[in-house]
Amino acid sequence: MESCNGKDGTAPDQQVSGCTALIKSGKYSGHNLAIAFNNRGSAYDKKNDYDRAIADYNEAIRLDPSYATALRNRGKVRYKKDDYDGSIADLDKAIRLEPRNSDAYSDRANAYSDKGDHDRAISNYNEAIRLSPTNPVALNNRCDELLQIGQLQSALADCNEALRLVPNNAATLDSRAFIFLKMTQFDAAVSDYDAALRIEPKLAFALYGRGLARIKNEDAAGENDIAAAKAIQADIAEEYARYGIQESR
Repeated sequence: MESCNGKDGTAPDQQVSGCTALIKSGKYSGHNLAIAFNNRGSAYDKKNDYDRAIADYNEAIRLDPSYATALRNRGKVRYKKDDYDGSIADLDKAIRLEPRNSDAYSDRANAYSDKGDHDRAISNYNEAIRLSPTNPVALNNRCDELLQIGQLQSALADCNEALRLVPNNAATLDSRAFIFLKMTQFDAAVSDYDAALRIEPKLAFALYGRGLARIKNEDAAGENDIAAAKAIQADIAEEYARYGIQESR
């Protein structure tokens, strides 16, 4: 059983083997068997084998239709497969079963965000943060969502709080740097991009943003940053343009 529960850093392949042994043993039924399928699905998810993960979550939910964890896990994998409507449907059910699960609201917010439904995304992030005020992931994600709709001061407050909780998070530093870039506070933007890139040197979004900020500060090194970012992610300029920032000289 220990190798199936995924605790203590169990390798995904070991977890798959352990859960498969339990499933085939014939000793378990109902909710206990559903747990084994759910845990094996989680191992397949870690291996990026999403189809097998969904198949196992399907079986877990068939065995126990009220198994909120399996519904939420299937919703997360559907999100990874860009099936946002399927993800939201699963998370709706999970939230009805466990209305105080902060992570479920955050996961559903992610799906709404990628559908471009910013109002529903923010509403779900709000609920996730209300239930878990010290959740740095939800704070960072709401920061990014508020940034997308131009609420820069509110976005900055969320990023600041997320960084107070987890100071060395590259994604949050990158988000705050982008806010400073939008605010034309170029020195502050460069400082945060520097910090993000010390943690993740190949973060294309941060390289490109630092390049733009450096160019605005008449620092020729900005050209090198932009070239490096485009070498990592060819469409990085288009991604920035979607956020309202165009490359210019």
